[in-house]
Amino acid sequence: MSEGLLKIFIKDYKNVKDIKVRENYGIFAGIVGIICNLILFACKFFAGIITGSVSISADAFNNLSDAGSSIVTLAGFKMAGKPADTDHPFGHGRIEYIAGMIVSAVIIVMAIELFKDSVIKIFQPEAMEFSAVSVVILAGSIALKFWMAYFNTSLGKRIDSAAMRATAADSLSDCIATGVVLVSLLITTFTGVNIDGLAGAVVAVFVFMAGIEAAKETVYPLLGQPPEESFVRQLKELVMEDEHIIGIHDLIVHNYGPGRVFVTLHAEVPYTMNLLAAHDIIDIAEHRVAGQLHCGISIHMDPVVNDDKEVEELKEMVLEVIAEIDDRLSIHDFRSTKGPYLTNLIFDLVVPHQYKYTDKEVQDMVHNAIQKKNPKCFAVVTVERSYIK
Repeated sequence: MSEGLLKIFIKDYKNVKDIKVRENYGIFAGIVGIICNLILFACKFFAGIITGSVSISADAFNNLSDAGSSIVTLAGFKMAGKPADTDHPFGHGRIEYIAGMIVSAVIIVMAIELFKDSVIKIFQPEAMEFSAVSVVILAGSIALKFWMAYFNTSLGKRIDSAAMRATAADSLSDCIATGVVLVSLLITTFTGVNIDGLAGAVVAVFVFMAGIEAAKETVYPLLGQPPEESFVRQLKELVMEDEHIIGIHDLIVHNYGPGRVFVTLHAEVPYTMNLLAAHDIIDIAEHRVAGQLHCGISIHMDPVVNDDKEVEELKEMVLEVIAEIDDRLSIHDFRSTKGPYLTNLIFDLVVPHQYKYTDKEVQDMVHNAIQKKNPKCFAVVTVERSYIK
């Protein structure tokens, strides 16, 4: 069904890398969400009135807040689709994350209000009336919300949207919440024990948890997070396609919103290469990556010595020492300078974030281990952190 709707309402719907197509996905999902949630609100509000159930009414207003969230999502995608300008040279893509964060905040605030009202009803319960119509409405609501969760999950995966994944998570929590309301209505009707207020409180907790999870999905990209391993793997393969590029390091992926990625890295080439030829190879690699991964990229060329047997042996010694200390460590930009008494081994050492040792401690460990291995070598180590997993 979702595929059929996409074919009808979104032109060129398979071209998800296109920013305009992404924008249309967001607008379409927002409109579907507004319509569905307004229908659910109206039906549940009616059911709440005829039964006198606070939990059903609370669930109705939860759907009303979801409709408001869909409006925010729609506006967010529309604004995120604006082209780059003088003040925002990388575009407006991060507005999509901000929209998702607003949706999360609305969900959390609504959950707190629902919880407060439900606690009052626990201590001051009101009589409820059973209605077959209400049972049908609640059951139909669960089915519709399951479809909305599936719909937003599939769209979120298709265009890699944190905002849509947050909406899908909210829809799933709504299924559980409405299920709790339905069970409480049946228990109250057939046992005479009024658990309406308690059910409302449980609903509020589920809504609150959904809001927190949705917030994580949108806040993390804004704070800055490492790129997906699959993206990094594909990126490395594309750069290394040319046999003249013998290694890469200092890879950084800048995320300016879905579909707006900029990459910087250092590519190693033999120092004996003609400078113009090396420049062409790097230039071609940039075009290859940009064309296939649809991202901006800037590659810094690093000439490395790869035909000096003594330097290679020294590098192998350092790699053995590093592996003995911690196999998570790695090095790059290795070079050596020979003096009258000592040979300086100069390299960058990459360590994990939140490493158990300070930079100075790591430097001392490496220096001492190399001195122990070869007293005539002196390690000049620059410690750095990786920007990928």
